[in-house]
Amino acid sequence: MTHRIADHPIEPLFLERRSPRAFDGSELPESHLFSLIEAARWAPSAYNYQPWRFLYSRRGDANWQNFLDLLVPFNAKWAQSASALIFVLSDTLLQRDAQSKASPLRTHSLDTGAAWAQLALQAVRLGLHARGMAGVDFERAREVLQVPERFHIEMAIAVGREAAPEALPEHLHKKAEENLRKPLADIAFSGRFPDAG
Repeated sequence: MTHRIADHPIEPLFLERRSPRAFDGSELPESHLFSLIEAARWAPSAYNYQPWRFLYSRRGDANWQNFLDLLVPFNAKWAQSASALIFVLSDTLLQRDAQSKASPLRTHSLDTGAAWAQLALQAVRLGLHARGMAGVDFERAREVLQVPERFHIEMAIAVGREAAPEALPEHLHKKAEENLRKPLADIAFSGRFPDAG
């Protein structure tokens, strides 16, 4: 496993957060699950609207197999060893109360992404890891989870205690290695956006 090194000083927590696929299948206490969601709850959002919603299942509960079946087969294969699965939704409409008119909320995905990041960082503090997944059958998820049309299903998250990569099928061992980041020069620019050429 490659050790992560930041180019500039940051809190170690940001480097400790990773997205493993190998989990040990242990039980996740309900108190830990709610700590994750509590951390997400305190994320910033436009107008303090808090558009995020979380649908969850802990390993072995009545919803577990349904949640697992909503993942693409590749993800379901390794996520079956997670301790919890969480579907992350965002409210696409801003509506202060039942009497007010709903209007599009441009930042619903951005705000919900901030909540997901806080959940992932809280997982590290609890000795856990959280891996986000876009490999979801989104149409089936909307139907099975009875998600209203105004909500966008953003992603699913697998949460658990990390296991050794050898716990994964052999073809995933290489994928278990650390992933590094693009240099700052590729993602941050002073002033205008650089020429595409």
